[in-house]
Amino acid sequence: MSLLKLLLSFAPWIAFMFISGPGMFRLKLGIVVAALLVIIMAVTKLHRGVILWAGVIFFSYAIIAVVLFNDMWAVNNMGMLSHGALALGTWFSVAIGRPFTMDYAKQHTDPALWNNPVFLRTNYIITSAWGIVFTAGVLLAWLRTFIHNIPHWQWETLQYTLMLITMLFTNWYPAYIRKRRAEQSCACKIDQ
Repeated sequence: MSLLKLLLSFAPWIAFMFISGPGMFRLKLGIVVAALLVIIMAVTKLHRGVILWAGVIFFSYAIIAVVLFNDMWAVNNMGMLSHGALALGTWFSVAIGRPFTMDYAKQHTDPALWNNPVFLRTNYIITSAWGIVFTAGVLLAWLRTFIHNIPHWQWETLQYTLMLITMLFTNWYPAYIRKRRAEQSCACKIDQ
């Protein structure tokens, strides 16, 4: 999956992350823009599977709790809730045997390979990497509520760094697996 397609698949979440900031207006604006992006991307089929449904559920809840009712508990726990929605969706997709990355990987993979154990294992590994990052996001958001002597920008930098590493891994790992399989195939031909 290219980095651009990966970023596009998370566009509502990225928009929410960058738009929502200090103050209720920006938080509400971020929620509304992200919810609209989820709808647009679902209709145009740019967004699919568990990440789509995690977005639908989370942003529907956020519109009701934050935009309509100004629920301060939801406002104060938005980081944990957003990362939690993504983590739950990701781990759910692994648990039911349909890692969310397969929905995107199938777009540029020969259908004959969709049931190939290597293709499936690659998607389990990449989806699990995302699950770890989203779970770490929940933990970081939770820790921020107790540890106040670390500046906000340092928490954000750590979170963005983890996500960037996972994006790069998502892009690198399938190419690594293809290269390794090609090398093994060549070694087998030489041995014969």
